Amino acid sequence: MTPGMAPGGRPGASPSYRPRPAAVVPAPRAQRGYTLIELLFVVSVLTTVAAIAVPATRDAVDALRAAMAARSVSARLMHARIDAIRRSAAVALRFEPVGTDYRVTTVLDGNGNGVRTADILSGADVALTPPMRLPEQFPGIQFGLLPGVPDADGKPTTDVDGVRIGTARILTMSPDGTATAGTLYLHGRSSQFAVRVLGATGRVRVLQFDQGTRTWRTR
Repeated sequence: MTPGMAPGGRPGASPSYRPRPAAVVPAPRAQRGYTLIELLFVVSVLTTVAAIAVPATRDAVDALRAAMAARSVSARLMHARIDAIRRSAAVALRFEPVGTDYRVTTVLDGNGNGVRTADILSGADVALTPPMRLPEQFPGIQFGLLPGVPDADGKPTTDVDGVRIGTARILTMSPDGTATAGTLYLHGRSSQFAVRVLGATGRVRVLQFDQGTRTWRTR
């Protein structure tokens, strides 16, 4: 055997040598773009979805704000009731007209004859809180009854005034647990709520008007 010759007569080849096949590189595939019609279709779908979602979101926010405002008014009334019992003196919420809305002030009976407008003006009855309007805390929410919505007893009415507690517009919580009976209506763009006060017990209830069934239900 000649030096440098592998068995079989192939120079430099070992018995285990096998030639490796060349790697096959796949040819690049042509990238497919979007046609103008496809892009217009996608844009139209997104526009439609946005047009549906925006009003739904706006109504949901409106309903949430109105519900929170109703709960806030209810809590303020219940706090006044507790305060009246604790102080052994009448505590009232005074509603002053401001345009088509109202501002609310909590007032303490300072001379033992009940909370009265004349005593408030003279200083005998003392304001416990500064005047406040609902839109200051809950934008878009105000006292009132939306047109076409019946009152909390289900009776049709054309009166859209939201404060139904007598001509003095003073809702009093007495130290014996009783209160001025009445209903406070408040609404947003499309959401209607009511806060009802029962005179004999001073209890406070929050109601919501269901636009679908056209009825009031307790929250």
